Amino acid sequence: PVKCKLACVNISCSKLIVFCSFLYRSEKEPPLDKGVIPWLGHALEFGRDASKFLTRMKVKHGDIFTVRVAGRYVTVLLDPSSYDAVIEDSVSLDFTRYAQVLMDRIFSLRLPHHNPAVEKAMMKQHFEGESLSCLSSTMHCHLQSLLLQACHNQTDWNTDGLFSFCYSLLFRAGYLTHFEGEQKSNRTDPIAVYAEYRKFDNLLTKMARTMLKPEEKRTAHSVRVRLWDLLAPAGLGKGSGSSTWLRCYRHLLQEEGADEETQRRALLLQLWATQGNVGPAAFWLLGFLLTNPEAMRAVKKEFSKISGQDSAQCPLLDRLQHTPVFDSALEETLRLSAAPFITREVVQAKTLHMADGQEYKLRSGDRVCLFPFISPQMDPEIHQEPQRFKYDRFLNQEGSVKKDFFKGGRRLKYYTMPWGAGTNGCVGKRFAISSIRQFVYLVLSHLELELCDPEAQMPEVNSSRYGFGMLQPEGDLAIRYKPRRSH
Repeated sequence: PVKCKLACVNISCSKLIVFCSFLYRSEKEPPLDKGVIPWLGHALEFGRDASKFLTRMKVKHGDIFTVRVAGRYVTVLLDPSSYDAVIEDSVSLDFTRYAQVLMDRIFSLRLPHHNPAVEKAMMKQHFEGESLSCLSSTMHCHLQSLLLQACHNQTDWNTDGLFSFCYSLLFRAGYLTHFEGEQKSNRTDPIAVYAEYRKFDNLLTKMARTMLKPEEKRTAHSVRVRLWDLLAPAGLGKGSGSSTWLRCYRHLLQEEGADEETQRRALLLQLWATQGNVGPAAFWLLGFLLTNPEAMRAVKKEFSKISGQDSAQCPLLDRLQHTPVFDSALEETLRLSAAPFITREVVQAKTLHMADGQEYKLRSGDRVCLFPFISPQMDPEIHQEPQRFKYDRFLNQEGSVKKDFFKGGRRLKYYTMPWGAGTNGCVGKRFAISSIRQFVYLVLSHLELELCDPEAQMPEVNSSRYGFGMLQPEGDLAIRYKPRRSH
């Protein structure tokens, strides 16, 4: 009994020390906004609409502030000129800890002996150079085949939602490219994988925030189990094929001591990483083009110059290098719709040196979060009329690529950040761009595509998706399509 009482006293004292440490914060620390709800703080508002909430905090506190979110203290930095102070620090700030938390919550995956640096180096070998050209060529073949299937023997209009159309086609083509490879026999139906994946995807943000209702928990568990079973054969084939990277990934996991069950769970992580953003990005791009006729005409005019070169043997990654109008339209789309958090754990106290000369102390145990969607991407000082889609925003008057953007008189290194930055930037960036480019090119050159309602506007954003890569719409945009007569 005495030992128990002493233990309780020690625990209580520890809690009191932690409480007092956050009650009395140094003047050199960022402004603290704890919210009115004990422990929970701003968690509900943060999860409901992070962009709206953090914009409000920015107006109230400036470019750096700390908020309490479900017992954690998160320092948010919104000055793009100071981002490198976070991105380039791998000593005081750690990327992997929070990533491991999300892997466990979303994928029920734990990789205790995992080495992210080794994995990234391996991935680069398969998503660059000749390997990238091979992947892009394979992706082109699958996209072309699926588009032909979608319009097989059709002369009348097909109707669909644009988001459903883009996500389904790009997901299935990407799945066949990345996860099937040379396994032609007993192939898992990509439609079945996509159907289960969409159920998983719809619950992803709630899983990450541990906000699932009891019925949703059961659904999430059953869908994960189903996807693990569907993905089980992936990467086990022998010989050459487009799934070489997946075989190498499996081999790496085996070297790290991951058993078969853990490998299956890791494959679901890779499915989300490779397929979760490309379809939504293509939706926003085609949606903006369909609702902005001038932009559509400009992109089609540029594409018409290369339409005679269409060949499955020559990947569009190589053929479409000189498409500045399309590239600007894509970058503008990503500026408006790419909204990931860049999160780090503070593993040792750090003094953050801001670009304006200010210094702030970051406490060990806190988190640091960058949200480039607010700044630089939606900052009106950097991008005039930031809410508006301007397909030529990233072009100079003579048509060259525009790279000079400013804030406070300072030229910016980061004026849009859809792919992250630094050592943790997206390895698959070039392949993702190639896939979107190929898809939009094939759709516009092979299909008659139009809005069911010529006056329709883009749907609102699903505000719960802020922080998790590409945004998704609340609803859809009704379209109709049929094959072009020339094809």
